[in-house]
Amino acid sequence: MRIFPDIAALKRAAAAGDTELGVSDWVTVDQATIDRFAEATGDFQWIHVDVARAKTSPFGTTIAHGWLTLSLLARLSNETYRVERLAARLNYGTNKVRFTAPVPAGSRLRAKFRIVSVEDVPQGARFTSEATVEREGSDKPVCVAELVGILIPPKN
Repeated sequence: MRIFPDIAALKRAAAAGDTELGVSDWVTVDQATIDRFAEATGDFQWIHVDVARAKTSPFGTTIAHGWLTLSLLARLSNETYRVERLAARLNYGTNKVRFTAPVPAGSRLRAKFRIVSVEDVPQGARFTSEATVEREGSDKPVCVAELVGILIPPKN
């Protein structure tokens, strides 16, 4: 876990070229997780939830939703780095997201994070990071995303 005591420390690291935030622990994306995501989003495309039919697909099994992989970045980033002394940390959006390879059910994933930029905004700082999601046993990442958040310092 990399911990920055405040926004200023994060900005200093970025300015110094110290952009590596770390690598998360592995998380398993099993069929139960995929099914719960389908239920939450209403996306029941057969390649995600029909185990029998997916056996005849090019993947030989069900695959996770791309949006599920992207959603896991909240958990994986929280395990990897933290900026302290914040009133709030808000998602602002994404600049780029690519789902570069499938995630078969049962896969183990982890993410590597790095700082892209830290810019002053009226609320505090706009923090852009890059996440590269790896699948255990694969040389190709399954997702690369540029994440943007707003870091709001305490009023005092």
